[in-house]
This record gives sequence, C-alpha cells and structure tokens, in this order.
Amino acid sequence: MIKRAPLGSDEVKVTFAVPSTVGKVSVIGDFNGWSPMATPMKPRSNGTRSAAVVLPAGHTFRFRYLAEGGRFFDDDGCDAREPNGYGETHSLLVT
Repeated sequence: MIKRAPLGSDEVKVTFAVPSTVGKVSVIGDFNGWSPMATPMKPRSNGTRSAAVVLPAGHTFRFRYLAEGGRFFDDDGCDAREPNGYGETHSLLVT
C-alpha cells in the first residue's frame, strides 16, 4: 500500500506499507540508490511494516520491496510496472 501526502507544491511524503507477515523488509528504489539499508520498514502496532520518504513532486520513481532471504516483490498498489531487465518488474510510483 502506498499513501501520498503533498508537502507544499514541490515535495510529497510517500508512505509505503506491507503486511508484517512478510518479515523484515526494505524499500529499495532509484530514490535511495537501491540500497537495502537506506529505507528499512519498521513494524507497526496495526500489523504492518512501513517506511516514509520525502520525494520531489512531478517525478516517476522505480522501486521494489526486498524481504528476508533476498526475496523481491512489487507493490500491488503501484501506479504501473515495467520490465526490469532481470525477467521481473519494477513498481512505478508517480509523485
């Protein structure tokens, strides 16, 4: 699940959330250098794991989730998907 909250006219706070049943997970994407350490998702009392980032408005970003054991997965609520060159896809997020 993805939530967006405008922060003025040039930035958007984006909150990513997944069920906590996926275990430890990070959001990786072109906005954080695809680094698993940059945006880890924290467990919440509502049974999810989430992380928030502030991104510039009016851009398209590519991302995926990286769970324990090196398992990648996309967000069902993303704006679109595109092939990633590895036989899978990237989720697309438009701010």
